[in-house]
Amino acid sequence: MILHKMAFLAAILFFFVSSSIHVHSRETFACDTKDAATATLRFCQQSVPIPERVKDLIGRLTLAEKVSLLGNTAAAIPRLGIKGYEWWSEALHGVSNVGPGTKFAGPFPAATSFPQVITTAASFNASLWESIGRVVSNEARAMYNGGVGGLTYWSPNVNILRDPRWGRGQETPGEDPVLAGKYAASYVRGLQGNDRSRLKVAACCKHFTAYDLDNWNGVDRFHFNAKVSKQDIEDTFDVPFRMCVKEGNVASIMCSYNQVNGVPTCADPNLLKKTIRNQWGLNGYIVSDCDSVGVLYDTQHYTGTPEEAAAKSIKAGLDLDCGPFLGAHTIDAVNKNLLRESDVNNAVVNTLTVQMRLGMFDGDIATQPYGHLGSAHVCTPVHKGLALEAAHQGIVLLKNLGPSLPLSRHRHRTVAVIGPNSDATVTMIGNYAGIACGYTSPVQGIAGYARTVHNKGCADVHCMDDRLFDGAADAARGSDATVLVMGLDQSIEAEFKDRNSLLLPGKQQELISRVARASKGPVILVLMSGGPIDVTFAEKNPKISAIVWAGYPGQEGGRAIADILFGAANPGGKLPMTWYPQEYLTNLPMTEMSMRAIRSKRIPGRTYRFYDGPVVYPFGHGLSYTRFTHSIADAPKVIPIAVRGRNGTVSGKSVRVTHARCNRLSLGVHVDIKNVGTRDGTHTMLVFSAPPSGEWAPRKQLVAFTKVHVAAGENKRVQVNIHVCKYLSVVDRAGIRRIPIGDHGIHIGDESHTVSLQASTLGVIKS
Repeated sequence: MILHKMAFLAAILFFFVSSSIHVHSRETFACDTKDAATATLRFCQQSVPIPERVKDLIGRLTLAEKVSLLGNTAAAIPRLGIKGYEWWSEALHGVSNVGPGTKFAGPFPAATSFPQVITTAASFNASLWESIGRVVSNEARAMYNGGVGGLTYWSPNVNILRDPRWGRGQETPGEDPVLAGKYAASYVRGLQGNDRSRLKVAACCKHFTAYDLDNWNGVDRFHFNAKVSKQDIEDTFDVPFRMCVKEGNVASIMCSYNQVNGVPTCADPNLLKKTIRNQWGLNGYIVSDCDSVGVLYDTQHYTGTPEEAAAKSIKAGLDLDCGPFLGAHTIDAVNKNLLRESDVNNAVVNTLTVQMRLGMFDGDIATQPYGHLGSAHVCTPVHKGLALEAAHQGIVLLKNLGPSLPLSRHRHRTVAVIGPNSDATVTMIGNYAGIACGYTSPVQGIAGYARTVHNKGCADVHCMDDRLFDGAADAARGSDATVLVMGLDQSIEAEFKDRNSLLLPGKQQELISRVARASKGPVILVLMSGGPIDVTFAEKNPKISAIVWAGYPGQEGGRAIADILFGAANPGGKLPMTWYPQEYLTNLPMTEMSMRAIRSKRIPGRTYRFYDGPVVYPFGHGLSYTRFTHSIADAPKVIPIAVRGRNGTVSGKSVRVTHARCNRLSLGVHVDIKNVGTRDGTHTMLVFSAPPSGEWAPRKQLVAFTKVHVAAGENKRVQVNIHVCKYLSVVDRAGIRRIPIGDHGIHIGDESHTVSLQASTLGVIKS
């Protein structure tokens, strides 16, 4: 959302430039009880059901007033006592000031900045994700009450990390659709609360759909037509959005810039109206990515006139335009009979309903459920503690020879801290961040455990020369241990900035190797990045004792890294994406959307589900300072699949999911987890299924995950329930989800179990 956003941001920024930064309590948005002219109107009566209140308000609005509500900077309607509202706020991993709806000022100078999403996803901890959402929404409500924030947050980003070069992969929960969907539903529940009729804040899952290219090799997102099969849409790209709507009850979906199979997503009724609204049952509004409607007219030339672009988008199911386009052209579209006023009504109904669910038409904020929240509820010790815990859980131990980690405070009294990210602060919070409550850099965190000798080695992550290498090597030579904090930052990977290489930038590899040769003690490589990095050289180098991936670990990242290195915290994170070797990119354009390998073109498959070539580290990899074993204590060997009535079909060796009786069709697996090491630890248990081999099926797919703390020497039994229709099904080439009949392998670590799914064909027509 950056370049085209600038085209219309200037139109609204004057408000912030010209207005005072003095912070005061939020004025009543609408239905002020002190306003006798509006307080008794039906749309202001809380005892009236929201649909009736919205209908009453719609009936009072002129066409021009309705159209003034179609943009992110919604106009005030003074005659009805309604203030203007800025819809665009962001809260990807903490309240952000990226959107104009939120600013930091006065008693709200900052907000808690949690680890970037890719890092938090590595925890595989759904309860953590929901807890973070609750904290973020508390701070968001507090800032709204203080007059500096909004209530509609266009987060989270749940696109699939399909290609390791994508600059925005850091914003996502990774490459697995079930992981991304579980993250989406959990974070959204934390943001919105669990009352389906009322909202704490309104979340938004974005960017729908098949959006995962920003700017690669001359192709940008504004011009890109993603050619996607029905199979890949159904079993990969749409999964997180479907789960976000159906399991998270999200209040909004954002359509993306790109086209899908020749149609702009924000003007595609099959995607918006048919899929999101009707099939999934979205209870909320659909918003465009910023200036997307303008893009489909000006850049993609999808329509001949701006009025046609406005009409097509609204009729397709778009309710809100991030940008000025609908506000400028919708009335003309109605006057030219390209659009009916009732179509405009439908859009405004959806946005007004969300505002009413947020309590914006319920009068004085102080009398509402979250009216007590204020500046004292932002950047609290508890919130900062959760940011630290999230970083602890998301950091991944990739390599540990010896083991070399954890370091000892007694044996490693002096630590050389080297690398361009060794004193990182803002880098640790990634993109779509706000202003953090404060930072602990890696060198500061390590200084809490040992005397540090600090030398950056490179001026920045681009590491264009070796002028500082000798000093770095000297620091390592004279220290008991060496920690190299290397990797990427937003100048390498970001929105509108995809990578061309998976290798470390510039001379970083040379610095690491030279320092490793010079060091007299263990050498620990800590990597900050959103996307994967090919560090094969470090994995194979015996002088590099350990490798840690910290992602972008948030405001408390330096302390979390130090806690992991010195054993105050036991790592339990697992990679949410595959780390490929550089050679993976040899014949793989980012524009090739196929998830499955195309052997005739020598195109490899994508993600662990469809790629079977060499990797640096696989999806789900992550070590601990202790060792866990699994044993499957109990699991069924056969599950019958009952098929619905006489219209059900068993076609070939599969049952169409819509024909199966899915409600109680679950595979329960009991697993004993034993900690056979000497340290307490929290184990991240990933459960995969390998369906019967066939052209539709992935190699394997994640079907469940859980987090369990196990003390040293202790054994714990956990149960996971796997919904057969959701997680043991596959998608055929026509985009139809089917349950393969036959043997399915269930894999947990080194343990495996076979369960046979068998169709019950009584009263079923075979075809």
